Amino acid sequence: MRPDSAAPLLPADDAATLASIPDCEQIDLLLPDMNGLLRGKRITREALEKVYRDGVCLPMSLIATDITGNTVEETGLGYDIGDEDRVCRPVPGSLRPVPWSPRPAAQLLLSMEDAQGGMFEANPREVLKRVLARYAARGLKPVVAVELEFYLFDQRMDDAGRPRTSINPATGQRNTSTQVYYMEDLNDYRGFTDAVAAICRAQRIPADTAVAEYAPGQFEINLKHRDDALLACDDAIYLKRAIKAAAQQQGLMASFMAKPFAEQAGSGMHIHASVLDAEGRNIFASPPSAPADALKHAIGGLQRSDQDCLLLFAPHANSYRRFVLNAFVPLNDAWGYNNRTVAMRIPHSDEANTRIEHRIAGADANIYLVTAAVLAGMLHGMEQGFDPGPPVTGNAYEQTEVRTPFWREAIGAFMGSEFIREQFGMSFQHIYGQQKLKEMHSFYTEVTDLEYAWYLRSV
Repeated sequence: MRPDSAAPLLPADDAATLASIPDCEQIDLLLPDMNGLLRGKRITREALEKVYRDGVCLPMSLIATDITGNTVEETGLGYDIGDEDRVCRPVPGSLRPVPWSPRPAAQLLLSMEDAQGGMFEANPREVLKRVLARYAARGLKPVVAVELEFYLFDQRMDDAGRPRTSINPATGQRNTSTQVYYMEDLNDYRGFTDAVAAICRAQRIPADTAVAEYAPGQFEINLKHRDDALLACDDAIYLKRAIKAAAQQQGLMASFMAKPFAEQAGSGMHIHASVLDAEGRNIFASPPSAPADALKHAIGGLQRSDQDCLLLFAPHANSYRRFVLNAFVPLNDAWGYNNRTVAMRIPHSDEANTRIEHRIAGADANIYLVTAAVLAGMLHGMEQGFDPGPPVTGNAYEQTEVRTPFWREAIGAFMGSEFIREQFGMSFQHIYGQQKLKEMHSFYTEVTDLEYAWYLRSV
């Protein structure tokens, strides 16, 4: 339905943001697809009011294009429907300045409608909204924070087209060593971290912590928690774009690829989640000696849904290279307190801030879909009263059955999952499953350099 023409075109927050950008010339309209890539259009300032009034048309197939940008016909969103356009409307309150643009500019999130003018149910942001609606119907509200790990690379690849670790701005030497949480690395890359901080201030992204991670040139930036999970995911979408832009400004390339180097740590996405009741109390609040029933049941739900949701946590071929021993990547469904060898960690905190840190997803995953999967699993567990078993103390790798997941099996589990169908809908299950199946088939049709090296002369 078209907005009332007599009503203000821009919501108050967006109008204030636009007024704060003198001589704004262009606006990037951003539609996150199922892979979490930002697709859309760039419009002039003069066209913005029309977008708020009428929306903007984009091909429906954009939501489910594969990682290379090609339409996946098997989803039914391409030739089968004549590659139809759908109206996309602004997400109210999402207008932000783009401080790295050479000309005054802004960016705006979009959400896609279906043919009837309702929200397209397979849109990742809508998938998360439906999960949140089930919490709201029970008088509950999730609190979510996102942690993102990433690498900073040299902008130039090596002669074989592979990434190279960045050159340290302070020493002039290429990074080769690992110094986890090393403050000198943060000091050396102050130009980059200061640029990210400046963008975050301009875009109201609540980033609060930066650390050097477990590999040369690997960093992590954390976001503050929000009691609005949609906004928490929007923050993370903005932050990824900000990190990439700041890196480019510094002559670097930022990548959220799950496992760029076989011999180095992968990059993860950790979701911190707790739940408030109608009075604003954390229903997980409890001491380690007597964990709350809600906390245990939520973990039990995550354990029972993790294989069905693995394709959301690890969506790409490269995602599965991250699952290796002794790399602080969960290879189990264990849980424990203050323990980084488990899948569901309860971080050290006071009782009031008890929360689950879900550690399975890679940084390459779609933030909305990962959060939807985590929250859906938690709610399912609380509704069913699942028992997670006792928490693990010490090295979970040595005390649990080690799982080494594979892409093909994850796709099959997702497409056949009753949990996915019930929680996220048949349309989403079909479209996402077909997208990933097509990507897998395309990936395995390529002959790799390693195959030539191993087999060309020897067989």
